[in-house]
Amino acid sequence: MVVVGADVHKRSHTFVAVVEVGRELGHKTFPATTPGHQDAVRWVRQRFGAEVVWAIEDCRHLSARLERDLLGTGQSVVRVPPKMMAEQRRVARTRGKSDPIDALAVARAAQRDPDLPVASHDATSRELKLLVDRREDLVKARTATINRLLWRVHELDPSWAPPSKGLDLAKHQQRLADHLDGVGGIVAELARDELAEIIELTGKINALATRIGKRVAIAAPTLLAMPGVGPMTAAKLVGESAGISRFKSEAAFARHAGITPIPVWSGNTAGRVRLTRSGNRQLNAAVHRIAVTQIRMDGLGKIYYQKKKAEGMSTPEALRCLKRRLARVVYNHLHTDQDAARTCHPVAA
Repeated sequence: MVVVGADVHKRSHTFVAVVEVGRELGHKTFPATTPGHQDAVRWVRQRFGAEVVWAIEDCRHLSARLERDLLGTGQSVVRVPPKMMAEQRRVARTRGKSDPIDALAVARAAQRDPDLPVASHDATSRELKLLVDRREDLVKARTATINRLLWRVHELDPSWAPPSKGLDLAKHQQRLADHLDGVGGIVAELARDELAEIIELTGKINALATRIGKRVAIAAPTLLAMPGVGPMTAAKLVGESAGISRFKSEAAFARHAGITPIPVWSGNTAGRVRLTRSGNRQLNAAVHRIAVTQIRMDGLGKIYYQKKKAEGMSTPEALRCLKRRLARVVYNHLHTDQDAARTCHPVAA
């Protein structure tokens, strides 16, 4: 088996092929375009044969097109976290830094861990991820604009202030517009402009939320019916998982999400664990929101959490156990929804 490591950049990608013992067979750089990716595939096939695994450093935007082009030609692709590549480069005998050195580190890191997540780009998860990311960007922009606007309103009239957490609602926006109407000066003019931006952003955010809700209701009805899971959380889980079938087990999914506990004991502290700080933090945050919500409402999640507390666990420990249990439930629900989608659309699958 030959592993081809890729060091990705904005305008070029460098590939290094290694055999199972980690010995380099060759390296070459290609343009970061679809024709360049096709040339890389031809180079690998001609030099090293068809049985190849491509290991790509997970750099999101830089590696996304390369992954799609490789998967489109039927290649096997795995994602290598940057942390693993950096650690492999640190312990390697070769010193210095170059694109071939980095690509070699990626390939050797993939050889050391055969359970790395397989790359996948199904249309549904990609669409939901892009929509959710766009909505979150707009929410951040609106929050920054609201903060600036509140300071301008304070400068105009320190004795009056709109509700800081209510300017996404039409009634509070109209109330502030009435308050600013007729006020002169550059500060009031800027405040009115920023209020108009907030109203425009709110309309876009609400439209995206509606679109996401309709799409996720079709893509993940089982997940959406789970207590504590709303449309945005469900869309986040579907989008960030990027095809649940690429994980060989629920344990692999939990590990990818950074929910699997890791041991932190020595001597008399045997058995102590904590949550890992690595993994996909977006998936971790989504499962965390489900856990916190279930703790507040009656149901199996709250019962399980209280049981762990009664066993003597601290609040973080009990929450960690609940998140690990929920990761298993989320994994099963995503599988159920994906299998149902394939049954309904066998040709597309």
